[in-house]
Amino acid sequence: MILVTGGLGMIGAHTARALVNLGHEVVVTSHRRTDVPSFLAGKVSVERLDVTDREAFLALGDRYEISDIVHLAGSIPGTDPVEFFRTDTSGLLNALDAARTWGVRRFAVASSLGVYLGRTEIPWHEDLALPTADLPHLIIAFKKAVEPLTTHSLQGTDVQPVVLRIGSIWGPLMDPESPFNRIPPYISAVLRGEQPRPLHADDGGDCCYAPDAGRAIALLTTAETLQHNTYNVASGRTFTNRDLADALQAITPGLQLTLLPGRQNGPGADPYLDITRLTQDTGFTPAFDSTTAVADYVAWRADNPR
Repeated sequence: MILVTGGLGMIGAHTARALVNLGHEVVVTSHRRTDVPSFLAGKVSVERLDVTDREAFLALGDRYEISDIVHLAGSIPGTDPVEFFRTDTSGLLNALDAARTWGVRRFAVASSLGVYLGRTEIPWHEDLALPTADLPHLIIAFKKAVEPLTTHSLQGTDVQPVVLRIGSIWGPLMDPESPFNRIPPYISAVLRGEQPRPLHADDGGDCCYAPDAGRAIALLTTAETLQHNTYNVASGRTFTNRDLADALQAITPGLQLTLLPGRQNGPGADPYLDITRLTQDTGFTPAFDSTTAVADYVAWRADNPR
């Protein structure tokens, strides 16, 4: 059985679904959320768990025979950065303690594309040295620390660490007004019959659709062998605002959307993640392009609030 912490969040739920589709039994944990997505109902075991509670975490091993862990649970920073770091570090260390205690095969953990900030090469790939740079958000700062904490904690064990440098993920279960991704709020405005705030046509980045991201993580968790300990999890291509507008207009002929010309910050290119390593070791390729992803998401929103 595979444990997915934070398994009722967007990335966790899509990872759990992909694992089930691959034929695995899955237990997901959630601290506060209780609503199980329709695509997981009756297909996974659900445990309420505060991952900062070490005893409760380790007690999962008394109820389930857990072979692998995907640690995606995390919190949103409040006004106290120390409290945020304390909470998420405690959860990570408890998950690592469980991995060592249970002797699992593989421990996958969420990092972020933000660790590459400061590198000017495009695309960003796993062999780039991570720069010392000012980081724009506490979550990215923590994710950068996750990588050495994980790999060093598992040294000398038979547990293989898998660091997931996750790109910008969007799709079903994301907050439709998320401040972290431009796509759902833009689509939400269109669905309300409003004109979205104009975006620059050529701005964009590597925006991977959540079902693809979940499948990539599932493949990395279950692959017979992996040649590396660090993988980019992304679409491997850019998704511009022009692509977004074109996809929405393909769904609704006659829809008029205003785009500003060029890029907000002038000529150049937005970074995206190289997924060659992921593809070579798992066979992963995205199932969704910008058009099919937007169409799938709009269909999802017709019957689901998030």
